[in-house]
Amino acid sequence: MPEKRLTEKLDQLTPTTTPEAQGGRSRFIPLLALGTFALGVDAYVMAGLLPLVSDDLHISASSAGQMVTVFTVCYALGGPVFATLLAKRSAKAVLAVALTVFTVGNALTALAPSLAVLLISRAIAGVGAGVYSPIAAATAAGLTAPERRGRALATVMGGLSIGTVIGVPAGMLLASHIGWRGTLWLITALGVVALLGITRLPKIEVSPPPPLGQRVRALASGRIAGIVVVSLLGGIASLGLYTYLAEFLSDAADTSQTVWAMWAWGAGGIIGSLLIGPVVDRTRRPFAAVTWILVLIVAAQFALPAAARTSAVLAIVPLVVWGAAGWAVQVPQQHQLIAAQPQQAPVAVSLNSSAVYLGSGIGSALGGLVLGLGVGPSALPYYTGALTLLALVLHLTVVRSTTRRAGRTAASTP
Repeated sequence: MPEKRLTEKLDQLTPTTTPEAQGGRSRFIPLLALGTFALGVDAYVMAGLLPLVSDDLHISASSAGQMVTVFTVCYALGGPVFATLLAKRSAKAVLAVALTVFTVGNALTALAPSLAVLLISRAIAGVGAGVYSPIAAATAAGLTAPERRGRALATVMGGLSIGTVIGVPAGMLLASHIGWRGTLWLITALGVVALLGITRLPKIEVSPPPPLGQRVRALASGRIAGIVVVSLLGGIASLGLYTYLAEFLSDAADTSQTVWAMWAWGAGGIIGSLLIGPVVDRTRRPFAAVTWILVLIVAAQFALPAAARTSAVLAIVPLVVWGAAGWAVQVPQQHQLIAAQPQQAPVAVSLNSSAVYLGSGIGSALGGLVLGLGVGPSALPYYTGALTLLALVLHLTVVRSTTRRAGRTAASTP
């Protein structure tokens, strides 16, 4: 089948390292996951600290909220630009520089005396995160044998999802004792620990990022563009709903169960991100994995309003399914992109990472717009479910046809 032939072709292009050496080097993958864990905490913790930041700096909550937007946009757009400037550096050096920038950005955030400094510091942290994440994923893939690549990517993504899940509640809990600045100092310390871990990485050759123009031209490939747009739509749908999940639950269910329901989504995310790797490795069918994952997300989001109206406890079921599927989808997506551009794996993964985070920003904005138009929060899952359904249709049409063409080409190439 085309997908299996593409996987075999990708395996042939894996850096020449013995299985024994790759197995030994795979022990360094958790060090990369520690960095993505720090990124996940930092990306979401600020949402829970908005009231404290607003009061401390004497600014409105909406102004303070712009630090989340700045971080996300710089992650999505600034990361690829600055990664291009580091194109001639080794993967280890790029990861170290990225974590240094990320850590400095968080330290500046902790010291910020004004809104202007706050926004600049969040932009710096966002750029560092945007450079680190895709290179970490590509490095993890290069540290392990092809048959374990899914597990490696899942471990790195698992660090991000676990950091995301505990970011808001843990940040709010810490801030109640040590203030929001103390929380940022702890995140800064976490970045330092991750940076020290990166220094232990072995030297590994990962294709350096090409000029920005080549990144843009990569989207001209129907297969690359299709996969990236599916990730973009998934980011819009998932974060568009998650951003306003508390409002949805308060509108549709018993507010006393809201916190538990949100924790259910996060727990599902951890489960999905950790289990998807072995599934992809065992089946070697990332396209099929994405198909079923998108089906689960659509079903969960459409079922959520009815479940929540019955009780917040019942809503936990679609929330766990949505959380698990939503976090699981990025591993097979990355797998497909690496297979599509095996010689430029960091480029492919960075395009996907940028699409997800850009989609997150767009989703938050569109969700607010929909609510601003008078649509009740309880109807929001129907909108995001329809958007995910559109992503599924695109996946089954454009991505399927281009994958088949690429598979035929791979099969005919010596």
